[in-house]
Amino acid sequence: MALAIDIADAVVVELAAGSFSQSITPQRRVLPEFELSELAELRVTVVPKGVEVSGSTRSVCQHDVQIDIGVQKKLGKDLDTEVAALCGLVEEIAAFLRKRPLAATPYAVWVRTANQPVYAPEHLAEQRVFTSVLTVTYRAMS
Repeated sequence: MALAIDIADAVVVELAAGSFSQSITPQRRVLPEFELSELAELRVTVVPKGVEVSGSTRSVCQHDVQIDIGVQKKLGKDLDTEVAALCGLVEEIAAFLRKRPLAATPYAVWVRTANQPVYAPEHLAEQRVFTSVLTVTYRAMS
């Protein structure tokens, strides 16, 4: 688990140094739960998701570490415009991390990014909250 936390922390550092269309303050959290009032401002939350370990050679193991990046915000009345802008931000974050080395963990390399859900319709319908999750996978050898 320490490897996953180290990589999640490195992702936070990279995102904090990035330039995006909207200002973000990424945070690593173990439990990404917020009160509705806390989502009035944009939240970018980085959470270690999982680690898969497999053999690479007789003496080396391959660790595929999945990191979730949640983007959440309480929306106003113009859902179509606000959702489109936030989906754009999610795409910017994905493009920013794609093939980007993590300065704090140079032993971990980007493998893939998935965006599921692109946004959660039930959060929009029930609470007017935009929620999108990027899962970024990094590979480390040991």
